[in-house]
Amino acid sequence: MVETYSRNANRNMRRPVVKEEIVDFMRTRQAQNTGYLKDLEDFARQENIPIIPHETVAYFRLLMQTLQPKHILEIGTAIGYSALLMAENSPQSRISTIERNPEMLGLARENFAKFDSRKQISLLEGEAMELLPGLPDDHFDFVFMDSAKSKYIVFLPEVLKKVKVGGLIVIDDIFQGGDVAKDMSEIHRGQRAIYRGLQKLFDATLDNPDLTSSLISMSDGLLLLRKNVDQVDLEMIEI
Repeated sequence: MVETYSRNANRNMRRPVVKEEIVDFMRTRQAQNTGYLKDLEDFARQENIPIIPHETVAYFRLLMQTLQPKHILEIGTAIGYSALLMAENSPQSRISTIERNPEMLGLARENFAKFDSRKQISLLEGEAMELLPGLPDDHFDFVFMDSAKSKYIVFLPEVLKKVKVGGLIVIDDIFQGGDVAKDMSEIHRGQRAIYRGLQKLFDATLDNPDLTSSLISMSDGLLLLRKNVDQVDLEMIEI
């Protein structure tokens, strides 16, 4: 049994922001996983491990096959499902993925050993803010952030240093079941750190002339950012 997410899981990201019947349509009508990706998907559902839902899987297939990024950075490996999905659909990519949870690290190591047949994936073990400064600047074409939601704004300045001009950053679970559109007074006290962090993220990015941004109402929401200049100005945001 996997214990990490058995208690105190963030339920907000399990609340899709699109009509239930449309969510069901997107999850059932788009091409399904097969083979080991289907097995990993089933395992994650069984063990209550948060992974990207099927509508995001279909979107990532399209992104990877179209963009074919050379260097990918992922923050939040979990069991390695999304890293393996990206590797499957972009065979020339090199993927660096960061994870700190010991239980997830063990599962990811095992899954990469079994299924990363082209040895595309490097697992980086530890805290993101300790590992990010050691990665090369202006190196990554594509970044996927799917970790602690309140930390996205903390990671962003360092992540932007690592992304090439023209590179794409995809940030997951940014609507929190719709809570981000509410007033702070309506937010459960235990979720307020996430709410504040996401509001700072929106303040820093949505109207920033150094970035092109788009909010995607898929699953619990995606924020897409294109880096337009070498030095992105985030100085006005208190992190």
